Amino acid sequence: MGKRVAVCAVEQTGFFTNLWQKRFQEMAFDIVEPIIRKTGVTFDMATGIRNIITCSDDVFDARTISDNAMTDAVGAHYRGEEKVTMDGINAIGYGLACVLSGHDDIILIVGHCKESQSESRDMVTNLAFDPFYYRPLGLDFKNVAALQARAYMNKSGVTDEHLAKVVVNSRKNAALNPAANARELLTEEQVLKSPMTCDPIRLLHEYPVSDGAVAMLLVCEERASEFTDKPVWISGFANCMDSYFLGDKDLVGNFSLKKAAERAYRKAGVKNPAEEFDLVEVNDCFAYQTPMWLEGLGLCGEGKGSALIDGGGLKTCNVNKSGGMLAGNPLMIGGLARAAEAVIQLRGEAGDRQVEGAKKALAHGTTGAAGQFHSVLVLDSE
Repeated sequence: MGKRVAVCAVEQTGFFTNLWQKRFQEMAFDIVEPIIRKTGVTFDMATGIRNIITCSDDVFDARTISDNAMTDAVGAHYRGEEKVTMDGINAIGYGLACVLSGHDDIILIVGHCKESQSESRDMVTNLAFDPFYYRPLGLDFKNVAALQARAYMNKSGVTDEHLAKVVVNSRKNAALNPAANARELLTEEQVLKSPMTCDPIRLLHEYPVSDGAVAMLLVCEERASEFTDKPVWISGFANCMDSYFLGDKDLVGNFSLKKAAERAYRKAGVKNPAEEFDLVEVNDCFAYQTPMWLEGLGLCGEGKGSALIDGGGLKTCNVNKSGGMLAGNPLMIGGLARAAEAVIQLRGEAGDRQVEGAKKALAHGTTGAAGQFHSVLVLDSE
């Protein structure tokens, strides 16, 4: 890319199974206020924030035009405000476009989701399907993921034991992340004995119901030094959507992820993804997705996810040092949380889980049934 855009600040709430005591507006205010305090950014129309991008979902928020309730809390009164209703990492792509186009110097991004408010997360994701054919069948993100998981396991040789290792590794990383929801250590035996919720997906293969919020400040290269002395640069971003109807797509082909990664890598000048990233944050709502998405991202060869797990690749590649989605982030902002962890790591502010000398990171987001829509973000500290 030509001009550069920096992430100058990031804030996130802790993630909890039921943040009952906080309304959406308070969650947002809790992370916007520290960004203002740390960076000194203002809402002056000439030199400050003139445009805000929010991430939310009408169904999870139980209201239409869900961003309308966030306007005052994020400083959008009498200013531009746009809403992203998909994986929150796409708000970064939207903000990137706003700055690179010359329309804005500064973009504030604020995403939130309270999954605990819905009677059933699966009931919510059922609404993503075609209302005439698929929705009446009772399809949701989990039972479609189970179809994909079985197909992927048959193709790649990934077993129940491999998935247990994925979950155990996630929990070990999450134990060092004070923002993670599920931080309790698990053994492989505990994972293998957890109940089957939708064969071959077990209860501990699923990300836990989670509430929380994430905010970021994006600034053009010329002004980044006004707000931080540790900017993290966006060097590549791309996304791609696969077919809407399940019968029209190859469940294990990773089509949209490969296309998104290819374009993001080209923009960032990444030639060998398996060797160039110091850490990788993948949006793994279910345990099988960790190796499957790593294959699509080019971190290991096609059908080599099981070999990556057996060879300790999750540790050597520093996959999901935050704990990933399996440690608990809300569906709507899972990718935004992955990007937040990448920024924190590249700023050297990750505490006990810090990857020493981290300079280049990959953050990934996905939404839709069976990885219908994927987004890939490349970040650099230099």
